[in-house]
Amino acid sequence: MHVHFGWVHEGWSCSCLFALGVEMSQEIKWPVKMGELHNHHFDSTMWNDFKFRDDDIIISTYARAGTTWMQQIIAQLMFEGDPELAVAEMSPWVDLRIPPKEVKLPMIESQTHRRFMKTHLPVEALCFSPQAKYIYIGRDGRDVVWSLYNHHINANQKWYEALNESPGRVGPPIERPPEDIRQYWEDWLRKDGYPFWPFWDNVRSWWEVRELPNVKMVHYSDLKRDMASVIRSIARFLEIPVNESRWEVILECCSFDWMKKNATKSVPLGGAFWDAVAQTFIHKGVNGRWEMGVNTVTT
Repeated sequence: MHVHFGWVHEGWSCSCLFALGVEMSQEIKWPVKMGELHNHHFDSTMWNDFKFRDDDIIISTYARAGTTWMQQIIAQLMFEGDPELAVAEMSPWVDLRIPPKEVKLPMIESQTHRRFMKTHLPVEALCFSPQAKYIYIGRDGRDVVWSLYNHHINANQKWYEALNESPGRVGPPIERPPEDIRQYWEDWLRKDGYPFWPFWDNVRSWWEVRELPNVKMVHYSDLKRDMASVIRSIARFLEIPVNESRWEVILECCSFDWMKKNATKSVPLGGAFWDAVAQTFIHKGVNGRWEMGVNTVTT
């Protein structure tokens, strides 16, 4: 058993490499990294050697909360509605432990456009930049689980081999999910994010830094309800001028229907890790599918 930031999980590893506390810059309390997070997916040490640029954009979520959607939105704002963008290649997941840092970091460093990357880490496991811009997307945990189950149950053997057999894995391998989604929900709820990573501390850590000037909180439900208004607010936060002549194209390329039809452009490796290829990764994009299942679970 390993204790990490107050979490107790089998297979979790934490080495507190940084002193507790905060840095002061212009009277703002900036987060300071407090430890490392490792499992079948994570290697948070990727950030220790990462070289920030002042205009970097970091997209953060727990997982299955709108990460790919936000990557698409930012890409389309930056490149003014370009349907040919290979967004998954442009916007890497920094703390995913594959490929290893000696491959991943030089690749990111070589990018010449304004960089926009994703993380699924809590704030305490990040090296936080006062200059970079951070966007956190929140979503109802029940909707997260139903999307996560689809993601997990459709993963193919290549996915398990990449996560479980690549060198450097810390902790137990990720196993195949149960057939009953209600059992999956109970396991995730009672074991705080099992078999992926803790949910509540991820949300808490980002909520606690929501007042920082370089952090913006977005909720998945707001994007669903009024995507255009939320995209404009994102553009203002990131200081990206909106090309009004391309606005309708931007909206079209950020719509769920368009992303589903063109999933190979926004899904990692074109969807090679899922049996139904890229369209499985971008599933339904709706909320509330959990209602019938959760109501039948004994609490």
